[in-house]
Amino acid sequence: MHQLIRSATVIALSFAALQAQSACVDSAVLVHGNSGSPEDFDNTYVELRARGYTDAQIFLPDWGSKICPACNDHSGSEETPVANALNNAIASSCTGRIDVIGHSMGVTLAAREILKLNLAAKVESFVGIAGAYRGLWSCGMYPFNVPTSTCGSNGLAVSSPLLNGIYARRLAAREYSIKSYIDEIVCSTGTCLVYGAHSSSIAGENASYTYPYYHYQLLWFTPVLQADLID
Repeated sequence: MHQLIRSATVIALSFAALQAQSACVDSAVLVHGNSGSPEDFDNTYVELRARGYTDAQIFLPDWGSKICPACNDHSGSEETPVANALNNAIASSCTGRIDVIGHSMGVTLAAREILKLNLAAKVESFVGIAGAYRGLWSCGMYPFNVPTSTCGSNGLAVSSPLLNGIYARRLAAREYSIKSYIDEIVCSTGTCLVYGAHSSSIAGENASYTYPYYHYQLLWFTPVLQADLID
């Protein structure tokens, strides 16, 4: 009898574990920044896996030139890996919806692709980390911008056509930003503000979280918050 009880308990626990492993969650798309790599999201990946996500539910597009960051913008070959990841994540998601987390230029690139592909209705949550949603003063103001692709009409100059095209347009059911006032990239000119608001803030966002971290630390040191926001 004790053996039967033990066997039944083992079967029940195994079934519960199988259910946990196969939990239905939104697929997650993690988009790195300019000249970065999918490995930038290693801490986030580990946190999501610990919460029951499988590799098949986590998408990590690798985009852009690594040797010429100033050559990258939000148009052309940079778009393709991100667009493919978004579409593939939606197609394979057991909920039919996805969550998107972007870091740095990955924030604005993911936003552009969501809007360009008309996917906002399928995005449950969008988390922008250390993004330049409102532009970089280090790029100047369009059309009097620094003459690089990253700062051009499809780049991060303040008031560029690219940024004007995504501004205040809904990206997801829930939108969040994670920002810092000591971000050495977004705040490199001595101010983080663009037209009175932090450049990393997303117009219409549900909430914004501020930490005393540098640009990459905002990504590396906040994996629990990131996972909580897409939970």
